[in-house]
Amino acid sequence: MSSHNAGAPYYFVPEPSKWPVLGGSSLLLTMLGASAWVNGLAWGAYLNFAGILLTLVVLYNWFGDAIAESEGGKYSDRIDTSFRWSMSWFIFSEVMFFGAFFGALFYARSITMPWLADLDHKVLWPDFAGQWGSVGPAGVIESFKTMTPFPIPTINTALLLTSGVTLTISHHALREGHRSKTAFWLFMTILLGAIFMGCQAYEYYEAYHVLNLKLTSGIYGSTFFMLTGFHGFHVTMGAIMLSVVLYRVMKGHFTPDHHFAFEGAAWYWHFVDVVWLGLYVVVYWL
Repeated sequence: MSSHNAGAPYYFVPEPSKWPVLGGSSLLLTMLGASAWVNGLAWGAYLNFAGILLTLVVLYNWFGDAIAESEGGKYSDRIDTSFRWSMSWFIFSEVMFFGAFFGALFYARSITMPWLADLDHKVLWPDFAGQWGSVGPAGVIESFKTMTPFPIPTINTALLLTSGVTLTISHHALREGHRSKTAFWLFMTILLGAIFMGCQAYEYYEAYHVLNLKLTSGIYGSTFFMLTGFHGFHVTMGAIMLSVVLYRVMKGHFTPDHHFAFEGAAWYWHFVDVVWLGLYVVVYWL
């Protein structure tokens, strides 16, 4: 929210916008492309990247309109409240999103695997032990090694926990009116997020080329890459959000009392940190 809100309307209602429709369409193209890509269709990668590019264009313009409205003095405290509720529900939807994947992991590991290994199924699958990381009862999956918490996942945990601290320091600096200190610690948060993504990219390289662990490596491979991959995507989006906030901090858009764009991005980043802690324990340790 902008500090320049004197004389703002009771509740600002923007003109009809094309961005919601374009945003939904771009996300649909992105997921269709991703689905086709993982199923071996050559055109899937091109559609996926086109959808991502269109999504970024939509976000750039859509949020650009919101920033212009805020800096134009159109947002009152009532709009600020609406933004807070909207961000809260959005994060709740993300909780449910990751809850579905954690639920799939729990079901496969704690229900399906023991069920396939019980006495009733020994006739069908006599060699199936039901241990997590299995190549499956039919033996059609290439052997692979499972992931361990050392060293990359533990380093990444330290990076994200540290980024949560630097972001909190930046927020306190903003509330105290120290713009340069706010920008420095916010930049450090973004840098830590970038290092996290670099480490995860290296981990994926090791998984594919050293451990032979791939997306096609049964239920273990699919749940591992879906959980860590979508989390990495959220870290990337969070870093983009914080980068935009950093630009706005440097432009002087925020005051100690009015800076919801910063707070909303910070909520999202802390949510991503919490998801990683759960992922780190469930995926790498258990």
